[in-house]
Amino acid sequence: MGRVTERRKVLRIRDGAVSSRPDTLVAEEPLEIRLNGRPLAITMRTPGDDFALAAGFLVSEGVLAAASDLRNIVYCAGATADGSNTYNVVDVTTAPGVVIPDLTLERNVYTTSSCGLCGKASLDAVRTTARHPIADTPRLRVEPELLASLPDRLRAAQRVFDRTGGLHAAALFDEDGELLDVREDVGRHNAVDKLVGRALQSGNLPLSRTILLVSGRASFELAQKAVMAGIPMLAAVSAPSSLAVDLAAETGLTLVGFLRGSSMNVYAGEDRIALRAAAAPG
Repeated sequence: MGRVTERRKVLRIRDGAVSSRPDTLVAEEPLEIRLNGRPLAITMRTPGDDFALAAGFLVSEGVLAAASDLRNIVYCAGATADGSNTYNVVDVTTAPGVVIPDLTLERNVYTTSSCGLCGKASLDAVRTTARHPIADTPRLRVEPELLASLPDRLRAAQRVFDRTGGLHAAALFDEDGELLDVREDVGRHNAVDKLVGRALQSGNLPLSRTILLVSGRASFELAQKAVMAGIPMLAAVSAPSSLAVDLAAETGLTLVGFLRGSSMNVYAGEDRIALRAAAAPG
């Protein structure tokens, strides 16, 4: 399968001095996801954890909700005209009896590394009935100080970013701030799918006692992926979108943005943030 990084020649200019040298870049290749033999989606991703990515994508689409829904995932041999295996096409087979949502099979989905799923016309078109309602789970309570410590822990775990500077990351933490898993990818949405897919394969859905942290912004799609996996708290180091805030408020998701240093904005679900009572004026 493809490598996570590749080497390319680069012209380097530093303080007027010019030199030529190889540079390490993050790899980006297309992955076609097929469902029961039928083409479903194409995403631009960093190779690695492809089966988890496909499984996580299908969790967010409402196809899979538990390990028992999944029969197997395989790379498609003969995906090219000469019959060779590019390791860029995977086929997901669902277990007997799994009902496939009509909307998923009727639309052609193209995902890019920058924006995630494209072409969805409205908020109503992307809302999917959650199989693991967040409101039905016992509430976790997280102190702001713990949340503030998570970006540094995520950054310390980004091994490929250190070599390339070109990857997004997503991490799962437990309610005590312990790192459970971290994935890197050229696309934030892919990194989240890899996390969720690994959890599904391990039989750990719903992720009802976890915190999802993503590098960059929190889009509607990332909020949807959190909700579909039963994750009660999504934090991002940058801004959320308006639709992400709307979905969080509607589903009970705690949404935190601009998580930088000791500062953060809580856009929804503030009851999961354990705030200390302000001291009475003396």
